[in-house]
Amino acid sequence: MTAATQTQVLNVVGEREVAAFRQLHTRLGDALEIAVRGKRSIVDLVLVALFAGGHVLIEDVPGTGKTTLARSLAAALGGVSRRVQFTPDLLPSDVTGTTVFDARTSQVAFRPGPVFANVVLADEINRAAAKTQSALLEVMEEHTVTADGVAHAVPDPFLVIATQNPIDLEGTYRLPEAQLDRFMIRTTLGYPELADELAVMRPGDRAGAVQEIPAVTTPAEVAHFVALLPGLHFAEPLLAYVREIGVATRTDKRVRLGASPRAMRAFVRCLQVYAAAQGRHYVVPNDVHRLAEPVLAHRLLLTRRSLLDGETAGGVITDALAAVDVPSPAVR
Repeated sequence: MTAATQTQVLNVVGEREVAAFRQLHTRLGDALEIAVRGKRSIVDLVLVALFAGGHVLIEDVPGTGKTTLARSLAAALGGVSRRVQFTPDLLPSDVTGTTVFDARTSQVAFRPGPVFANVVLADEINRAAAKTQSALLEVMEEHTVTADGVAHAVPDPFLVIATQNPIDLEGTYRLPEAQLDRFMIRTTLGYPELADELAVMRPGDRAGAVQEIPAVTTPAEVAHFVALLPGLHFAEPLLAYVREIGVATRTDKRVRLGASPRAMRAFVRCLQVYAAAQGRHYVVPNDVHRLAEPVLAHRLLLTRRSLLDGETAGGVITDALAAVDVPSPAVR
């Protein structure tokens, strides 16, 4: 099969499908804003990860709405949400589940853990030991839990929203860089703007009222678009442009480990979802600039000297975008 034929086969997402997805994306965003105020750009990033089949890492201080965001998304999906508070004594089986002996039936049965949900909030993931972290990350990658040689599939769709607290690091277990790469997007909620915070503070406001969020879709509809969107058109020159950005991160002298092929593949998936959310059946360079930092920055390892000099992964991404020539606007 030639490259042209492969492109034709993959390009199965037309304007009608894109229009339907955009409506769904808008419904979800509007529903989440009932409880999560003034954070539409972050909500959009979480939805990108959901429909790209990835997971999200949120680094933020307590009380900014991380749990509300996860519960709101599950409510809008019409699915199930679970919250796991990670602590040093948490065991892998506390997350994934375990086999137990049922005295009534005299049989051994699998008791599912909290990962068997559509949206799982892994709160303060860096407070659990490495073995427990690895158990969750394995489920994130494989979408199954294996117990006594039997594989148990988690629900579809399946999204993990993990959080890290950037303050109070005593007693934490830092996520290794190889594990950070398992998260498709890393972002932060941050504090709300003045008007939004005043609205949240106002007595009687519905902010945080997860119980009032309507189910605007079904897990089956979400799973349909997760499977469909990889067929969105991605022009070859633009694909080469994205690769050159990845190469630029690898050759930067401030970086000792740049964006991997897995990172670039995840980047492409996110770009397809983001383009469809904007109502387009093709990706444009502006999409690349919007998503480059949240998708790639946490996958870069800077040299010790660069860190001492105050350099950041975000700065490396910005320089990489500036260094690579943007394809012609006619490329679609």
